[in-house]
This record gives sequence, structure tokens and C-alpha cells, in this order.
Amino acid sequence: MSTDNRDDRMAGPPVGDIDVPDVVRELANGQPIMPVWENQLGGLTFRLGDGETRRFVKWAATGSGVDLAAERDRLMWAGPYLRVPEVLDFGTDADQSWLVTAGLAGESAASSRWKAEPAVAARAIGVQLRAVHDALPVETCPFSRSVETRLATGGREPSDELLSAPDWRPDFRGVTVREALRRVAEVPPIDALVVCHGDPCAPNTLITADGRPAGVVDLGSMGVADRWADIAVATWSADWNFGPGWQQALLDGYGIDADPERTEYYRLLWELG
Repeated sequence: MSTDNRDDRMAGPPVGDIDVPDVVRELANGQPIMPVWENQLGGLTFRLGDGETRRFVKWAATGSGVDLAAERDRLMWAGPYLRVPEVLDFGTDADQSWLVTAGLAGESAASSRWKAEPAVAARAIGVQLRAVHDALPVETCPFSRSVETRLATGGREPSDELLSAPDWRPDFRGVTVREALRRVAEVPPIDALVVCHGDPCAPNTLITADGRPAGVVDLGSMGVADRWADIAVATWSADWNFGPGWQQALLDGYGIDADPERTEYYRLLWELG
């Protein structure tokens, strides 16, 4: 559920009318349905009901590239160790798949409420990310987020043309895919091997009304990797969501000094997909 200067046009709260799939209406069973998110692959998230009993449904068309089964498996594995949404239902048929989860307390760190208090939000993201890394056991994690795994599934080829401006953030604009692949082949030494969130952007941290981290959502890319695979993107997301100047607050919340080399490396890897 990341948002940034590139993805704001492709992922975020739905704009305009949304055609609610029949299966979502059936799951709602008469409760109010609110579309809350649309990702760049066309996947949709709906809130069913309100208050403490609200539920969320993620829906994706078959062939969209959204793997809700992968997210279900990661949520169920992480649940005993971490505050993540409880899986209530999962289904798939020839046309679609859906994942139903319980709501968590708190509000997205990228909500208008927390964008108005970036110092609190950025620090809470750092605290929450450290909690993820400390809580999840690397030794028994069945999921990988390694550089090798990501490059094998990233979909970029050295023959690709220069990436266009809408697909490439200013930090790396002008870098060809061939050059990017050459650079990410030189992997920095592992700082600390942890179970990474995988998409640690601001919208995926929830914050309570008094500014404390309340849990994380969107664990579909979770897996074992160097912790900087998360930290580099989380701090980048602080710029995208709050504006310049809040990366240090996030690092302070995590309890770590900046690492420019690993940060640049894992941001470039993120760009490759």
C-alpha cells in the first residue's frame, strides 16, 4: 500500500466510482461497503462495516499479478508474533481471489491526521519497523526477501530501454536497467538478517490516537533479508508521504544511524521491482 511521487497515480484511495464485485457484496451481508484502496495492478480493498467489528476485503482479478494467497500465508505465519490483521476468510475461483481480515486499531500513518503530525508519525513508523524485525523469527521463517529472490522475479531485463520518468524516481532518473542491474549485483555485506516487512511504506503502519504504533498491514512481500531492505524504503517513504526532513525521525524511532551505502543500494533494488 505504498504511496509516493510515482505511485500516487497508480495506488491510493480509489478515485471515482468503483464497481463492487459480487463476492464482496456477498461477504458484506448487508453491511456498508467502503472502497478504501486501489493498487497499481487493479487490486481493490474494501472496508465492510464500521467500528471495532469492521472487516477488510482485498480483491483481485485472476491474472492481475496480485497474489492474495501469499499474503494470507504470511499473515497467518506472522500472527503469533506480531500485531497483524487476523485472517477470517480466503477464497478463489476462475475469475478472482479475495482475502478477508479483521480490522486493527489505529489509523494509517499516511492519513491526513498523521500527515499533519509528521514528527510523531515518522518516529512511530521507525518504532513499529524495529518491532517487526525484533519479533519475527528468522530461523523458522519460510519466506525469502533476498536480493537473489527479488531479482529473479523483478521482471526487468538488461535489454529494456531507459526507464521513463513516470516509472523512475528522481534519485535514479537517467539510470538504465542495464546499469541498475550491474550496480545491484554488487550486494553490500549483510548488516542484520531479519524478517522484513517487504513494503514498509508509511500507509502500512497503523498508529493509535495517542501516537503509538498499533500494527502493520500488507505483508504480501514479507521475507528474510537484510534489515536495510526495509529501512531504506521506509525512510524514502517518509519523504514521499510527509515531505523532506523526516527521515531522521524514523531512524531515531528505529534506533539506528543512517547507512548511505545500503540505503542507496536497497532503494535502487526497490526500483527494479
